[in-house]
Amino acid sequence: MDSITPKRRFKFVGCEIVYREACYLAATGPHQVDVEFLRKGLHDLERADMTAKIQATIDAVDPSQYEAILLGYARCNDGLVGITARQLPLVIPRAHDCITFFFGSRGAYKEYFDAHPGTYYMTTGWCERNAFGDGKYAQPAYGKTGVMGKLGLAGTYEEMVAQYGKENADFIIESLGDWQANYKKFLYLQMGVADEAPFIAETQAEAARRQWEFELRGGDMTLLRRLFLGQWDEDFLIVKPGQSIVARNDERIVEAE
Repeated sequence: MDSITPKRRFKFVGCEIVYREACYLAATGPHQVDVEFLRKGLHDLERADMTAKIQATIDAVDPSQYEAILLGYARCNDGLVGITARQLPLVIPRAHDCITFFFGSRGAYKEYFDAHPGTYYMTTGWCERNAFGDGKYAQPAYGKTGVMGKLGLAGTYEEMVAQYGKENADFIIESLGDWQANYKKFLYLQMGVADEAPFIAETQAEAARRQWEFELRGGDMTLLRRLFLGQWDEDFLIVKPGQSIVARNDERIVEAE
C-alpha cells in the first residue's frame, strides 16, 4: 500500500494579487490551508503602515489551529522588515518582487527581467484588482491613507481640478503618468487556474491603446506550490517564534534574527 502523506494545517496570509492562484493551490493540495488576503497596494503605504497591517493580521491568527503561517508576500518596499513571528513560525518565499511567484523561481524571473527591460507584468490578479485604474492613472488601493493620499494626490481628476485648478491638475496627472515612459511591453503570464481569455484580451487591448508590445507566456507556480506543500528549502525563509525579519542585500534577500 502506498504511504499516505500526513495532512498538515497552515494559514496563508497574502496579497490579493495571488488570490486565484492561492485558492487553487489550497483547493487542490493535500494539506488544509486556510487563506486570508489583504488588499493589493500595501506597498503604496508608508513602510511602517504596511508592516503594521501585516503584523496585525499575523497576530490575529489562532496559534492552536495551525502549524505555520505562510506569507504570500515578497520583500516589496521592505514592508516585511520587522515582522515578528509570535507563537507560530512564518514561512516566506525569498523574493524581491511578487512577480517571482508567477515565474516559479528567482532565477527564471531574473533571466527574463534582464533580457526584456521595460516590461510590465500582468496576471489574473493584476487585471482583476484594477491595474489600469480609470485611464488617467491607477488610483492607490489604500486611497487617502497611502503615501499618495497624504500628498493630496489620491483623489479623482475632478477632485484635483477643484482643489488645484485644471492646469495644475493636468500637470500632476501628466507627471504621475511618467512611469509609463519606462515601459514598452506587456507580458501576460498565464497561470492556468481559470478562464483567462478575458484577462488576456484586456491586456492586449491596453497594450494596443498604449502602443506597447504584447507577449503571452505560460507562468509557473512551482514556488507557490512548494510553499503550500510544505516543501521548504533554501528558497524559503522560516522565521521561528520570537524571531523577526531583516533585509539582506545579497542572494538571501531576507533573513531572521
